Amino acid sequence: MKNRSLAIPYVVWMAVFVIAPLLLIVAYAFTARDGGLTFSNFSNMGQYLPAFQHSFALAAAATLICILLGYPLAYFLSKESAAVRKVAMMLIMLPMWMNFLLRTYAWMSLLDDNGLINQALRTAGVFRLINGVFGTNLTGLHMINTRGAIVLGMVYNFLPFMIMPIFSVIDKIDPKVIEAAQDLGADSLMVFRKVVFPLSLPGVLSGVTMVFIPSVSTFALSRLLGGGKTLLLGDLIEMQFLGNAYNPHLGSAIALVMMVIVLVCMAIMNRFGEGEEGVAVL
Repeated sequence: MKNRSLAIPYVVWMAVFVIAPLLLIVAYAFTARDGGLTFSNFSNMGQYLPAFQHSFALAAAATLICILLGYPLAYFLSKESAAVRKVAMMLIMLPMWMNFLLRTYAWMSLLDDNGLINQALRTAGVFRLINGVFGTNLTGLHMINTRGAIVLGMVYNFLPFMIMPIFSVIDKIDPKVIEAAQDLGADSLMVFRKVVFPLSLPGVLSGVTMVFIPSVSTFALSRLLGGGKTLLLGDLIEMQFLGNAYNPHLGSAIALVMMVIVLVCMAIMNRFGEGEEGVAVL
């Protein structure tokens, strides 16, 4: 009884801050402004299909880039000494100590047409050299207010969430398993393909989940780095609750559909991860 009583605060917390908001979203999604039951919030959602497409496409691109950058870094860190790991982990997590919006504003000043990157390239004479070689009239790189800037912001902000789970899984691989593969004649590449990579897939899938979900629902990045030119699901939901087109019922319906899609994607990845883990163990 004492152990169960200790769980009461957590149950109350979950009920108030998790279950109750979800129930409110469901209630708003299936009701109209007059409080009556309706499915129009879902039937009229087809006009916002581009927002769904842009959100999932950019989130998928950011997740893929995070894998390509995060996996090699996590792998090589797992081979380093404890001192190097501590310093590297501190540098990886250091930007996370700063506010999300402050980090985004910093990238705005870097990517602006007259920002630090373009100024540095002009000072170094890069544009002058390119114009002289190719006969162009290039004065700067337009990086801000583009989809590429949005993806860059996603990668920068969520890359640590890809590195940490992959590093944690690779670091826990029993060295005896690798030694056994080497004793059987496997070279370094084969050891990685047949042993390390299959055993690290749970960490990869965990990182994909931790990067993809916040990326697909972000709204500050698209507005600040994308200049509001690309409407994402986070922007669309925010508009329904805080914008001039105030309609919390439609916003709840969009949030509910996005939640269901994300849960389906997570279920598929978890099922895939279970299968890969079983193959690795065999």
